[in-house]
Amino acid sequence: MSCTTPVVFIIFRRPDLTRQVFEAIRQAQPGKLLIIADGPRNPDEAVLCREAQAVTEQVDWPCEVLRNYSDVNMGARRRISKGLDWVFEQVDEAIILEDDCLPHPSFFDYCTELLARYRDDNRIFCISGDNFQRGRRRGDGSYYFSNYPHTWGWATWRRAWCQYDHEMTGWPALRDGRYLEGLLDDPLEVKYWRTVFETLYTLGRPDAWDYIWIMTCWKNHALTVLPNVNLVSNVGFRNDATNTKSKSGTSENIRMTADIGLIRHPSVLTRDVDADRYTFDHVFGGAGMRNALRWQYRFRRRLWIVKQKLLNRPVK
Repeated sequence: MSCTTPVVFIIFRRPDLTRQVFEAIRQAQPGKLLIIADGPRNPDEAVLCREAQAVTEQVDWPCEVLRNYSDVNMGARRRISKGLDWVFEQVDEAIILEDDCLPHPSFFDYCTELLARYRDDNRIFCISGDNFQRGRRRGDGSYYFSNYPHTWGWATWRRAWCQYDHEMTGWPALRDGRYLEGLLDDPLEVKYWRTVFETLYTLGRPDAWDYIWIMTCWKNHALTVLPNVNLVSNVGFRNDATNTKSKSGTSENIRMTADIGLIRHPSVLTRDVDADRYTFDHVFGGAGMRNALRWQYRFRRRLWIVKQKLLNRPVK
């Protein structure tokens, strides 16, 4: 059965990965396919960009294809966010895949069912296919609710994307109003995200659109649906990637995908705090930060003890 939800395919300069993900889309056979492509930065990339675009010409099923290609390189932040602006001028909701996000076949039905279920629920901004919980099941359903809108294979609605804050105009008020302290559970988590958003706001680094999507969701008190099995494998951890150049424990963990099966809806719509703590610790490096702080404390403590002994003072 063909996918009834429009599918967005974001490509750039990796024709081999584009081919893998396009084949998964071809198997799903969406009735509408919207393709976003950035332009090359140099002549060598121009060849690769054309090859990647040529892959998407091989639509051999009944499908309306819309294309939004840039002749010049806009960078990941502007190209993807502006491309999604264009998408949601055309459609009310969509499933979104980048050229390195390889979905399990059940990902498409999962997104379609949950897009319909939460279409008019303004508490939900994002349906994600990603699971980073390393086998830990959360809640009593096939999915749970999270603060974290993971976007390695996801879906959303026009009503949510129209809130996307391209220039982060809302960040100073969130920062100065200590908004993150009321949203997040851990002072270290607050410090981490404050640094991420402030660096992006003041320096424009990194060239990433998804951190702004996180800020947008948080500004609107919005939740994300996350599956209890991983539905999308990021196959793009290699040297020609834009932001995922090296392998990590996370990238190795998410390569396996599974069939989500018949969707069982959770009995309550509430954020899973334990899952979010685990995500911060093991996806965004919170556990490593905490360990480093412990070592720093121990080192300072030992220096203090040595100093006290040298001064013939009692050590408490």
